Amino acid sequence: MRFKRGVEFEKGQLDIAPLIDVVFLLLIFFMLTSSYIFQPGIKINLPKAVTSEVIQEENLVITINARGVVSLNNRQLSLDQLRSHLEKAKKDNRPLLIKADRQASLGKVVQIWDMSREVGLTQINIATSEAGQ
Repeated sequence: MRFKRGVEFEKGQLDIAPLIDVVFLLLIFFMLTSSYIFQPGIKINLPKAVTSEVIQEENLVITINARGVVSLNNRQLSLDQLRSHLEKAKKDNRPLLIKADRQASLGKVVQIWDMSREVGLTQINIATSEAGQ
């Protein structure tokens, strides 16, 4: 068996157009699949907490603004109307999320909390923002 001794390599050019296409497609893919979470509706300043956790379930959201106005899923309700919606949530076994402004009355938050417990809801959460924000 005889080997060639004078093997020369030809220098070629690497075409980067396909590489640019792949990188561009990956960029579009990640931009379209990333989730942007916007919470439209009532502007509230959530209290900060160090021990807050992210909740993954679909919640019934009650919002209390700084003036004490109660809203359910961005619809302003009276406390009697809220009670009927809480009873429906109990039948569906949905967790409750209370988003109260940091300037909101603690009495109003406790009143809604007690109403939820009277109806029979057991999963009640209070929304907070991270302490670093």
